[in-house]
Amino acid sequence: MKLNDMILLSTDDHIIEPPDMFEGHWPTKLKDQAPRLVRNEKTGLEEWIFQNVAVGASGLGAVVSWPKQEWGFDPVGYAEMRPGVYDLHEKVRDMNANGVLAATTFPTFPGFAGTHLASLPDKKLSLMAIQAVNDYILDGIAGTYPGRFMPLCILPYYDIEASVIEIHRIAKKGCVTVSIPETPYGLGLPDFASGHWDPIFKAINDHGIVASLHIAGGFSLLQRPKDTRPDDIVILAPLISTITGTDLMLSGVLRRFPDTKIAMSEGGLAWIPGFLDRMDRHITNQAWTGLDTLPPGMSPSDVWKKNFLACFITDKSALKNRDRIGIDTISWECDYPHSDCTWPNSPEMLLEELEAADCTDEEIDKISWENTTKFFNWDPFKHTPREQATVGALRALSKDVDISETSKAEYRRRYETVGV
Repeated sequence: MKLNDMILLSTDDHIIEPPDMFEGHWPTKLKDQAPRLVRNEKTGLEEWIFQNVAVGASGLGAVVSWPKQEWGFDPVGYAEMRPGVYDLHEKVRDMNANGVLAATTFPTFPGFAGTHLASLPDKKLSLMAIQAVNDYILDGIAGTYPGRFMPLCILPYYDIEASVIEIHRIAKKGCVTVSIPETPYGLGLPDFASGHWDPIFKAINDHGIVASLHIAGGFSLLQRPKDTRPDDIVILAPLISTITGTDLMLSGVLRRFPDTKIAMSEGGLAWIPGFLDRMDRHITNQAWTGLDTLPPGMSPSDVWKKNFLACFITDKSALKNRDRIGIDTISWECDYPHSDCTWPNSPEMLLEELEAADCTDEEIDKISWENTTKFFNWDPFKHTPREQATVGALRALSKDVDISETSKAEYRRRYETVGV
């Protein structure tokens, strides 16, 4: 396949919320209680204040286009970030420069699954904030650029009834996937096997909405030394997906709701073949346990291929095992603007790995966009004709985008002199 003919959909991108995101999405009469972005006098950085608490971080992981020696997990201010990280219009231009047609929208300061907002004491205000975040994603982002974003929303998961109501509301507005905690017991909540989450699974099944489970909270389950390095979080991430996959297979959710669709966001691929081998053998070899959590007559591999979507950034060895994983279950992600992202060379890097694995053109299309559109039931060409959706066509729209490596200091200089 020619690189310029590829079509790319990212199942995992992130947004850094702009300062004005709640304008028009928060009740005017309660304006004084809305989340607000303020500058911390000690650090000099902006932070979101809500319910008198500093919530999340404004620029965590927003390192795209910096020199690698400047990368880190520490929050940064807007002045030091690439404008495409927090400015929607510039983000779309960055997507064009990278040849990416559309992406999902995991939030940052609310938490990937809304965990930061859920931790605050006034749950009614937290619900209002979650609804406002969802409206910003559905109306402010996807509404401004139809066809460029696959809308991902969050839930007030601390209140199951409110979550179901919110699912019905956002489904009517075009939500295609919701982010939920991948290991809820790591947050002190009941696990998936308890039945506690069943009303949420039923509601998303009723609307054909995908559950996106992004690695995050599950890191609390891995006991590491006190002086552990950040390398642990990056390298051990697939272990969280193994835990989450096991939890779901053993929970009975997929027996009770056999049409549930689960995207393993940023989960990678390499862990899957061994996981499926182990699960398949367990069903027969350890029959004494009486495991009956899967749909009747289906093996773990069958369930995986029917109900799961694996999301990867780069996984060259695992792609050679695509038949074992299931070619129809593999999707690509960019992870913009985090340190793992492949911007601005995603098409080149992805095609190189796919060709090294001897993927056919048909398989390349499945991995780069077709599997995602089928799984999310999202039409990529509803607003963008196919001939305008390719890597080549999109890059032609933004030839003036500066994709060069740029330091934090330079971004700050530009920000302070011209405001961009």
